Amino acid sequence: MKQVTKGQWNGYDTYILHSRELEVTLLPWLGNNVISIWDNIMSRQVIRRPDENDLAFYMQKPYHFGMPMLIPPGRIRGGHFEYEGREYQFDRNTAGDNHIHGLHRTQPWRVSDIEEDEDGCAVTTEFLTADDPHWMEQFPAPLKLEMTMRLQGDRLTQHLKVTHLGDQPVPFGIGFHTWFLLDQQPDAWTLHLPVDGIYGLDQDLLTTGDVLPLGALQQLNDGMNLQGTNFDTLLRIGKGQPAEATLLRSDGYGFKYSADPQYYKHWVLYTKGEANEFLCIEPYTWLPNAPNLPVGPDVTGLIRLEPKQSIEMDLKLSMVYPIES
Repeated sequence: MKQVTKGQWNGYDTYILHSRELEVTLLPWLGNNVISIWDNIMSRQVIRRPDENDLAFYMQKPYHFGMPMLIPPGRIRGGHFEYEGREYQFDRNTAGDNHIHGLHRTQPWRVSDIEEDEDGCAVTTEFLTADDPHWMEQFPAPLKLEMTMRLQGDRLTQHLKVTHLGDQPVPFGIGFHTWFLLDQQPDAWTLHLPVDGIYGLDQDLLTTGDVLPLGALQQLNDGMNLQGTNFDTLLRIGKGQPAEATLLRSDGYGFKYSADPQYYKHWVLYTKGEANEFLCIEPYTWLPNAPNLPVGPDVTGLIRLEPKQSIEMDLKLSMVYPIES
């Protein structure tokens, strides 16, 4: 059961991590995205999986499926910013001639290691940004990205290591746009998310840097039923609050989704209209438009990567099953 097998999606190799509880499908060759988490215990799909006929849409907007990485996450005004005397210009690919959701899309990652042991199984992949000319045109910083995906029973851990191979400091930010299914039953699901404020947005949905009171969303701290919710909301994790989201169904089934508190300071909740099919729970290290904001990295979460520096961070997804009576 604790093994890695190979499959295919639209002619691209996939790697499937198996445990008694879960089957996790990784698609390294198109952005290293987790495109499926099948729950063997409950016989259900946990995340929004792309169908075979979704290839064209996936190639255009891969962040609409699975657990895609956003490097960096969110919008950047005009796709432009300056850092340490160097100007950066990202593609203007959304309304208002702004940039959205970063440079990481469908780049091919190389599988460098597969592990199988008594405790679980893992796949390690890596990508060099210098291998992508269009990435380097926008963000001329040679980075080495290494991801180890490890499945142990009902727990999936994504361990990311980022190494800066260049010769001058660069700003770094990452987020994950994770699509959790609600099975068209939003009234059956309750979200618990420790947060202490909402970030203000302007007319272009760009962060202003202001922090607003939670108001009705104060319920998130105690548990908020998703019936009637409509999220496209950027939230702050307060000091002393855990970087953990818990989504539970009325029968006690669900999961905990936790991020490394050293780096992840913000959550985005997104339902694409009124909650029905899914809820995106998105951990971000930096605020969208972070390099352009008039506040420091202690607020934005912008990570300064020094030459030859490496940073490592984890995301964890743990399933919760009803207690049998």
